[in-house]
Amino acid sequence: MRIAVLGAGGVGGYYGGRLVEAGADVTFLVREARARLLAERGLVIESPLGDARLAVTTQTRADSAFDLVILTCKAYDLDTALETIAGAVGPGTAILPLLNGLAHLDLIAARFSRARVFGGVAQISATLGENGSVRHFGERNRMIFGVRDGVADARLAVLHAAFAKTPVDARHVDDIDCWMWDKFVLLAALAGVTSLMRASVGDILATPAGERLALRCRDECERVARAEGWRPSPEAEALLAVLTERDSPLKASMLRDIERGAPTEGEHILGDMHARATRAGVETPFLEIALTHVRAYEIGRQSAHRSKGAH
Repeated sequence: MRIAVLGAGGVGGYYGGRLVEAGADVTFLVREARARLLAERGLVIESPLGDARLAVTTQTRADSAFDLVILTCKAYDLDTALETIAGAVGPGTAILPLLNGLAHLDLIAARFSRARVFGGVAQISATLGENGSVRHFGERNRMIFGVRDGVADARLAVLHAAFAKTPVDARHVDDIDCWMWDKFVLLAALAGVTSLMRASVGDILATPAGERLALRCRDECERVARAEGWRPSPEAEALLAVLTERDSPLKASMLRDIERGAPTEGEHILGDMHARATRAGVETPFLEIALTHVRAYEIGRQSAHRSKGAH
C-alpha cells in the first residue's frame, strides 16, 4: 500500500515516521525547504517512546495517485493542503484526515468526490523543533481511525497492522464519528474557556467562578453534540475531565496561537460548533461570547497585518 503523508511536522512527521520504521511505503509531501532538510539530516524523531533518525522519501509535488493520503494540517491551511495533495488523489484513493473538528470532512469530500474519506483522531502532543526534528512530549501517541459509512476497507486493516509494529497506540474502530465528536466537544470547550479567559485551566479554576464557567462551556458543547446524535465513547468522561483538573497548565492550542499573534482555528472549531447549535436551536451564550472574542482577535490581527504592509 502506497501512503502519502501531507507534511512532516509534529503530527505528520511523527505518525509518518513511525510507519517508515515499520517498513511501510511512505512518501512525505512537503515544501522544498523541508525536503532539502530531510534529505540532508533525515527525519529525526525525539520521543520518550524511542528516538529515530530515518531516511525518507519526499515529493514537493505529487506526480501519481496513492492508495492512502494521511492529511495533517491546520484547518486554516486546508484549502492549500487540498491543492497540494490533488496530484496524489485518484479515483481509488482514500483520505485519512487528522484535523481538529468536523467541518473539514464535507470540504474534503466535495473537493475529491471520487475518493473515500475516512474519519480520524490524533491524540498527541508533538511539534517541530527549531532544528527541524519532530519532538514528541509525553507518552500519549494515539491514533484512532475508521470508516464513516459502515463499509469495511482493507486499507485501514493494513494501516493498523503497520502501526502494531511501532510504539503508536493505533485503534481501528467501528464508531469513529463518536470518537471525533468526543474530541470536538473537548476542543471547543477547552478553546472556548481558555481563549476567552486568556489563561490555563488551572488559573481559571483558581478563580471563584472559574469551574462553573468551564462547566457551562462544556455543557453547551455537549448539548450541541447530543442534538447531532453524539453518543459518548467509553472514554469521553475521562477525556473531558481535563477541564476541571486543578493546577493544570493546559491551554488550548487556539490560545497558544493567540498568544503568539498567529491565525487560529476559531471558525473551524468554535464557529462550526456555534453554527450547529444555531441550526439545532440550542442556546449557547457562553460559546457565542468566546467565538466573538476570537473573531475580534482575528479582525484585529488582520488589520495590524494590513497596516504593516501599508508601511
